[in-house]
Amino acid sequence: MRHKYILLFAIVATFLMGSTAPAQAKVRVVATLTDLADLARNIGGDLVDVKSLATGVEDTHGVPMKPSFVPVMNRADLLLLVGLDCEHAFLPALIEASKNPRIQLYASGYIDCSKGIVPLDVPKSTEHYAGDVHPYGNPHYMLDPVLAKTAIGNIYNAITAFDPQHRAEYTRNRDAYVAKLDGKIVEWQKQASALKGVKFVSYHEHWPYFAARFGINYFGTIELRPGIDPTPHHVEELIGAMKAEHVTIVVREPQFPEKVPKRIAEQTGAKLITLPIMPGGVPRTETYIKMMDYIIQTMTAAVQGRK
Repeated sequence: MRHKYILLFAIVATFLMGSTAPAQAKVRVVATLTDLADLARNIGGDLVDVKSLATGVEDTHGVPMKPSFVPVMNRADLLLLVGLDCEHAFLPALIEASKNPRIQLYASGYIDCSKGIVPLDVPKSTEHYAGDVHPYGNPHYMLDPVLAKTAIGNIYNAITAFDPQHRAEYTRNRDAYVAKLDGKIVEWQKQASALKGVKFVSYHEHWPYFAARFGINYFGTIELRPGIDPTPHHVEELIGAMKAEHVTIVVREPQFPEKVPKRIAEQTGAKLITLPIMPGGVPRTETYIKMMDYIIQTMTAAVQGRK
């Protein structure tokens, strides 16, 4: 009887241990912006837990810092950032406050997704009067879907280095997503053929990589310089130049007020459109591919509407 009780105890203990044993922990990933978060989810699948500091409606250079960010970053295994100083206004303070040695600058979990990107528009001067936002070149390379594949490679390398035992699954996920993205790039390039040579302005300098990829003429910005609000004189000069050069589209990013872009469009006869700069910036753009779909479709519709 004693042996039966011992055996029963052993069976119950084994069952309880099995039922209370924690599931294998997911890789905890924090991304600064929603586009990087979406790419990480597609690569990591069910093996990763991804959180984005941004929701999509913020200025990429100035995501408002929330106290809730600190514990999230404290637990992070990997921190994904756009790099090229895009997040200069909020990320360094959050990293310091997190007290997380894994994601400090140059630590193994600090993943600069711009690695391998050749930046456009590197300024000759980084003095404050020249603008504060793009001292290492334009950081908005994610609006070129071909360059987004560089970020995908950096994210894949980071996740597999941290969790090598699941490399095969991450590789399958990456390959499937890149194949899907490549198919969409062909589709977007075909759709964007209607945009060849079209001239447009935007509020902020978000669009050089996008314009170069799709053969569009990026005429200028409503901002005086990156991060510097327009002066009345600059606006009047821009209106005159747009009229002379037949600029047909004004892009307003939802992070910026509508008043000035609307006035410029009205006085030049250009079409005013609102375009997101990361997923979630406008409705129905919650993923990177949906965002790029929206951008291409909105721009081509603006051009076709003027014909």
